Amino acid sequence: MLTKIETPQLARSVLAVPPFALTSDFEINREANAKLIRHLEAGGVSSLLYGGNANVHNWPVSKFAEWLDSLEESVADNTWLIPSVGPDWGKLVDEAAILKSRRYPVAMALPMIAPQTPDGVVRGLQDFVDRSGVPLIVYIKTDQYVPAKAMARLVEQGAVFGIKYAVPRNDLTQDSYLQELIDAVGAERIVSGFGEPPAFPHLTHFKLAGFTAGCVCIAPRLSMSYLHALKRGDEAEAKRLLDVFLPLEAIRERHNAIRVLHTAVSLSGVADMGPILPLLTEADPAIHGEIREAAKALLAAEMTARQQAAAA
Repeated sequence: MLTKIETPQLARSVLAVPPFALTSDFEINREANAKLIRHLEAGGVSSLLYGGNANVHNWPVSKFAEWLDSLEESVADNTWLIPSVGPDWGKLVDEAAILKSRRYPVAMALPMIAPQTPDGVVRGLQDFVDRSGVPLIVYIKTDQYVPAKAMARLVEQGAVFGIKYAVPRNDLTQDSYLQELIDAVGAERIVSGFGEPPAFPHLTHFKLAGFTAGCVCIAPRLSMSYLHALKRGDEAEAKRLLDVFLPLEAIRERHNAIRVLHTAVSLSGVADMGPILPLLTEADPAIHGEIREAAKALLAAEMTARQQAAAA
């Protein structure tokens, strides 16, 4: 596991956001999680972010240390592993004490949807860093969640390493808040936080550093190729690669992105994720057929891409 990180790391790899594998009694399935991690690393992904798709909101703090250690033991030496913390202040306090004694260089603060104010969020983020010594990636899903000027101060103080930006817009190229954040901290510190489809306007129009994604868990080489095409400005190639992801992304959009991805990774054959932690449930069995078809097609495209690369 990488223990020292610099800003350019945000642009070197797609930030995969994997689901988390559990046994039938909600214990950690180390073998299945390691299998998924090896699949991602073999496809060229070197940044793993355990957040929403891992249902981290519902992780009990009593399991936090065990989860951290199980993940660290599963990744390669050159893989950047990012755990999520929060979203509420109580969890931030307890998790700060646990992270303080470990080697994780950065954590991600989950977005708070319950009662909060922008100034209160800033105070809570700063308090976590003061307690843990671990800087944060701030996950932003709502407009003006942290004012741009306050974010600039947090970056200057070393409390914030970067931003995962996922505020929905009718037109993702028209976003005054995102532009304010870019002006305040620089596009090189911000990644698109919606997956492969919104990464296209975010990287081509706003020149963000990179993107987070879930479907990368099935097709890491294709997702990395998509990132590289976007970074070099090859929009035609980027659109061609994006089309491969759209069938599964469409199902995620219709039926809950987290639940569908969890089930899709299992049905694809990459790794058995088992049950999803409450308060969620796995995807409705009635749509397993279409999930399986889309997931297997995506994995087949991934393996073809790997074979072609090996033969080149």
